[in-house]
Amino acid sequence: MKKHNFYAGPSILPQYTIEKTIDGIQNFAGTGLSVLEISHRSKEFVAVMEQAQQLFKELLDIPDGYSVLFLQGGASTQFAMIPFNLLEKKAAYLDTGAWSSKAIKEAKAFGEVDVVASSKDKGYNYIPKNFNIPNDADYLHITTNNTIAGTEIKHDLDSPIPLVADMSSDIFSRPVDVSKYVLIYGGAQKNLGPAGTTFVIIKDDILGKVSRHIPTMLNYKTHIDKGSMFNTPPVLAVFSALQTLKWLKNNGRVEAAQKRNIEKAKLLYDEIDRNKLFTPAVKNEEDRSLMNITFVMNDEYKDKEQAFLDLAAERGIMGIKGHRSVGGFRASTYNALPKESVEVLVRAMQDFEKNI
Repeated sequence: MKKHNFYAGPSILPQYTIEKTIDGIQNFAGTGLSVLEISHRSKEFVAVMEQAQQLFKELLDIPDGYSVLFLQGGASTQFAMIPFNLLEKKAAYLDTGAWSSKAIKEAKAFGEVDVVASSKDKGYNYIPKNFNIPNDADYLHITTNNTIAGTEIKHDLDSPIPLVADMSSDIFSRPVDVSKYVLIYGGAQKNLGPAGTTFVIIKDDILGKVSRHIPTMLNYKTHIDKGSMFNTPPVLAVFSALQTLKWLKNNGRVEAAQKRNIEKAKLLYDEIDRNKLFTPAVKNEEDRSLMNITFVMNDEYKDKEQAFLDLAAERGIMGIKGHRSVGGFRASTYNALPKESVEVLVRAMQDFEKNI
């Protein structure tokens, strides 16, 4: 039976990425060795790193003066690394979910944190609007897509201060005006590749402005100067990410991915809004994520939740159970998920409704 992978992360990858990664594990770049065992200093792997960085710049139209890094430690390490490098006196944070909340907690260890707005009062089911950004803050941090709550900021904010964004789960899902940001980061394990590497897009001249000592491995300049090769990088994760970047370029680039993502999300949201059994977790359509679509059973059908999950499993639908902190359902519709999988989920919802 064909499986339909809606897991939130690690998540679905293009079949191209999986096949090319298998090839690289068996015989990397014609060397007769596996990418798992070849030196990261070899000319073959150096070419992988350089090509991955270049494709990042090409697909996102990254201006001159920015570096692309592949690091380790996940986005969670970036929660601390960002204020370590950028926070001198005060930083501003927009609190839109569990991950921004964790980032705020880490930043408070380095200086004053101004939470400019929060949607915690309603379970993070909306994006705050019309908040004031303090001009005296070193930067404003936002999380563009919230995987647990299912909300998303789908445009590039205009900020009077340097803008930092966690784009772990929506990078490459839409065009981004990188010039509006000084730093964009995220874990690879959602729209880019397998778990194991973290991407950072950083404006070079934002660095060197804090007075504290920064440990070598936590200093962005270390990794910029060494091209992400100061220490042994996660070679397999970077190699797989490169395959996804190639797949994206060969399939219409970011603009085509955005069009496909809008179509998939509309198909599922329309069914959630129509079906008597379900209700969307995010009521404001403007705030609804295109990547993580969250919904619950209406109150009178709450006892049918497990039965629907069982039906979904029978049809090869994987990973739609909501995050343990909120319950309900979550369908993650990342770039690699085909429209066919959403159609299968919609039919399951329709068939389940008919039998109630």
